[in-house]
Amino acid sequence: MEIVYALAIGVLTGSGVWLLLRPRTFQVIIGFSLLSYAVNLFIFGMGRLVVHLPPIITTLDPDPTRFDDPVPQALVLTAIVISFATTALFLVVLLASRGLTGTDHVDGEEEPEP
Repeated sequence: MEIVYALAIGVLTGSGVWLLLRPRTFQVIIGFSLLSYAVNLFIFGMGRLVVHLPPIITTLDPDPTRFDDPVPQALVLTAIVISFATTALFLVVLLASRGLTGTDHVDGEEEPEP
């Protein structure tokens, strides 16, 4: 299961970096989103992926390995909300930039047709 998880993070990271290097603004925004999803998965994975254990301590057993770590879950939830707001802001800036320049190219100029 860990190899599938690592591959998912790697594919999201690779796709995000590839889209960041594209010439269109919308592709760059999607690349940022994919990178944020990859970072969220990475942070969530660092909180010990354990199945069928409660996320909070409900007994007096002091062994912390018997419980999930709630801190990465809270961090990822906060990061999802922040990335959603940031993506919405980026899209508004994209629409304003396209309205002012007439293109969605990152440099503001279209490449000449060969």
